[in-house]
Amino acid sequence: MPSPDASDAADSSDRDKPTSKTVRILRNYRFPLFILAGVVVGAIIGLIFGERATVIKPFGTLFINMMFTLVVPLVFFSISSAVAGMSSAARLGKIMGTMLGVFAVTGVIASIVMVTALGLFNATEGVQVEMQEPENVEEVGSIGEQLVQTVVVDDFSKILSAEHMLALIVFAVIVGFATSRVGDVGKPFAQFLSSGTEVFLKFTSIIMYYAPIGLGAYFAALIGDLGAQLVGDYVRAFLVYYPVAIVYFIVAFTFYAFFAGGRRGVSRFWGNVLEPTAISLGTSSSVAAIPANLRAGERIGVPRDIRETIVPIGATIHMEGSSLSAILKIAFLFAVFDRDFFTPENILLGIGVALLAGMVMAGIPSGGFIGELMIITLYGFPPAALPIIQIIGTVIDPPATTVNSVGDQSSSMMVARILDGKDWMDRADENRTASAEPDTADSPGR
Repeated sequence: MPSPDASDAADSSDRDKPTSKTVRILRNYRFPLFILAGVVVGAIIGLIFGERATVIKPFGTLFINMMFTLVVPLVFFSISSAVAGMSSAARLGKIMGTMLGVFAVTGVIASIVMVTALGLFNATEGVQVEMQEPENVEEVGSIGEQLVQTVVVDDFSKILSAEHMLALIVFAVIVGFATSRVGDVGKPFAQFLSSGTEVFLKFTSIIMYYAPIGLGAYFAALIGDLGAQLVGDYVRAFLVYYPVAIVYFIVAFTFYAFFAGGRRGVSRFWGNVLEPTAISLGTSSSVAAIPANLRAGERIGVPRDIRETIVPIGATIHMEGSSLSAILKIAFLFAVFDRDFFTPENILLGIGVALLAGMVMAGIPSGGFIGELMIITLYGFPPAALPIIQIIGTVIDPPATTVNSVGDQSSSMMVARILDGKDWMDRADENRTASAEPDTADSPGR
């Protein structure tokens, strides 16, 4: 089986050969296609064998655990080295400010898309779900306490955990900024951070050899386990969300890529997002897809300081798929309790809640649970409504995560377009050519 490195090397060495577009795609991206094939085979196994397919879940868990082990040092080294290499603090401020603006706009667009789809197709009309009182409701503390725990931890050892990803990102940004501020004394440390990034990108390539098997096993167990939940009126959520998510995935991301780089931007985006798409779909984790997203951003040509800042942060606080699902959950509850969601006040409040759920709440501990509680309390639903939206969240999680993860890539391209101008890809190509060495095919992440 061709390796990730071999696939990337083919991308650089064969790009200018006079071959057909189909042959070039199959040859250059054959490894991501193997990954996607593993997910498809796993889904088929899960559909055929049902709960019995969970027997192979350990093979998938092995891959997931390796990815989560890798992602913490990779995020630290990539962000800190990117910040340390920035020309000024102003550049970092521009990236962060533009990033938050893009995240907010795409979240609002996603929410409007779901509201429109629900209104056009009357998708939740006649929904009836049996309600049960929630058991063992989690105590999450005040919002203030949660926000503090989001950006800092009380012990250094807790930084080294994917459970505190936003705190790790804040820590890495400060380390990078401090490194750049100490001048010549910090250059050896900056080189260490840059070297660490390359080492862990190569680590990613090694782990990815196992990806087709690991993702196939994990997805087989996921589909086999979810099968029992896709019954009754909950299938409505499945039948609504999946088509809307697919349409949004294709149409919205194509538009965003076109805005970022025209036809070439669209071609590069769709030519390189297959790997993060397959990993996020198979693992239902944006964090697990960070390494693949960083590799894809490098191949697309997104400047390093932009991609290595936005992709890890986006995996934590940028959730277009969650905005789509928040609107669906709200409309679903309105249908269950025979209330009219389609009033201007309810729709505007719903978009606001979706934006909070997709950006603010997604980045804090127990954020998903807090977002669900916020939906119930703001609209005055009883506590028995909580299990309903929790089940909906489980059913639609794989495509929601995929939209979340791939949306980080399109957002990084748009930030590059806004900050570096319409010829940002030309400059990226020039820099790539200038820095190319004879052994480029063997370098990490290529």
